[in-house]
Amino acid sequence: MAGAANVYTHGHLESVLRSHRWRTAANSAAYLLPHLAKGASLLDVGCGPGTITADLAARVRPGRVTAVEISAEALQLARAEAAARGQDNIDFAVTDVHALDFAEDTFDVVHAHQVLQHVTDPVRALRELHRVCRPGGLVAARDSDYAAFTWFPHVPALDEWLTLYQRAARANGGEPDAGRRLLSWAHAAGFDHITATASTWCFATPEDRQWWGGMWADRILHSTLARQLVTSGMATEEDLHRVSRGWREWAAADDGWLTVLHGEILCRA
Repeated sequence: MAGAANVYTHGHLESVLRSHRWRTAANSAAYLLPHLAKGASLLDVGCGPGTITADLAARVRPGRVTAVEISAEALQLARAEAAARGQDNIDFAVTDVHALDFAEDTFDVVHAHQVLQHVTDPVRALRELHRVCRPGGLVAARDSDYAAFTWFPHVPALDEWLTLYQRAARANGGEPDAGRRLLSWAHAAGFDHITATASTWCFATPEDRQWWGGMWADRILHSTLARQLVTSGMATEEDLHRVSRGWREWAAADDGWLTVLHGEILCRA
């Protein structure tokens, strides 16, 4: 998802893929869906495990989707998802969002979900998305904003989790509070016609709390992020176990509620 000089903070272990595979076009790209047309060509940058990619491919069929990742290992996840669904209108390529291996004006739609928060130069990345998008086409990006995550009841360990994640992401050259910055990055990248919106994920039912809280309780212990926090000295194993218990405490609260804010931009090329 990131370039050679970048680090993908989350990694691709099971605790991370559990949440990424939950994502669909409906819950993660609703702002883009009304603008998709049958027969359109679409580039999905940083496609991850490919659940959103496959949904988008079904929407634009008989058009084709090109799914890209920064490594063949990461891209294999999307290949497997497409094969499992029998989606035959998806092409795959390994490339860097800072220097995409495509000619100018290649795609009708260029899409990036939770990508710009992880790259060292999001403005350069957006310029590349613009370059490969046909005149009159759309560049769409959606990123969460960690500082805007909101939850109840107050669990001190979750404040600690947020601080640790923000430190790790920034140490890797990313910007975890990307959602609020998308509009400014798009302006800096030279887009003139931009629609900026926001949407949320909300976890408030017992089932949703157990899923989200349990996922993060595992993820803070078993992920690339967890390894980075310990090896860098940002946290101890004891710290991470305390945070993990905090996630389970929140998930068990009868009145537990959490929302994730996302910034979104639709930019006319």
